[in-house]
Amino acid sequence: MAEIEDYQDAFDRIEREVEAGGADLSALGFWRLVRQVKRDPALARHWAEDVGRIDRVAFERWIRPRFPVWLGNAVLLAGTAVLVAFVPVATALARHAAEPEPALPGLMLLAAAGGLSVTLHDPAHWMVGRLAGIRFTSYFFDGPVRIQPGIKVDYASYLRASPAARVWMHAAGAVASKIAPFAVLVAAYLPHRSADYDLFPPWAMWGMLAIGAFQIVTDLTFSRKKSDWKKVDRELRVGRAQRA
Repeated sequence: MAEIEDYQDAFDRIEREVEAGGADLSALGFWRLVRQVKRDPALARHWAEDVGRIDRVAFERWIRPRFPVWLGNAVLLAGTAVLVAFVPVATALARHAAEPEPALPGLMLLAAAGGLSVTLHDPAHWMVGRLAGIRFTSYFFDGPVRIQPGIKVDYASYLRASPAARVWMHAAGAVASKIAPFAVLVAAYLPHRSADYDLFPPWAMWGMLAIGAFQIVTDLTFSRKKSDWKKVDRELRVGRAQRA
């Protein structure tokens, strides 16, 4: 009971600071407390609503504009449909072009390979998360220059989910982004090979491979320190701590 009372005092203090305008949760010691309660499933469930409420207020004060989840999913899935259609359209254009290896179909393939890595990322987080009981509150502009889409997790439902569910949710977006360019490459390579490798420009085929390879390299260097794979590793450690 004393431990819960100590957490109560700490969360009450942080919530007052946030309501007064403080949005730097790290500086307030919020994430340190969250790491502590995560290690005990009972504590995580007990404090889920408090943590979720504080996190949401701080996020909404700091991040604007925000968009409904349904709208973000609709836009990204519509973009996915258009980019997927680029592949058969590019193939048809290349087959009926007046000259071999036309540039426009090659550019369409590169757009599909790069674009699908973006449009599939957050819907994959959302789909796997919802299957695991994790909810989401909004879409927003994320990244160093605030231009790429991001989806905000509802931290109360996040804490109630198991560490394994959180691992799968975080990994889903990263995996979808990495598969996308290689899927486009394979879809283009098959008709390209049937046409004696004379359908698409070589730079388009190598470009799709480079997009996929570049994303793998960024995952190994950046994401393990600051993004999805860092969160995967964090939740794996939480799972081990709970089992111990």
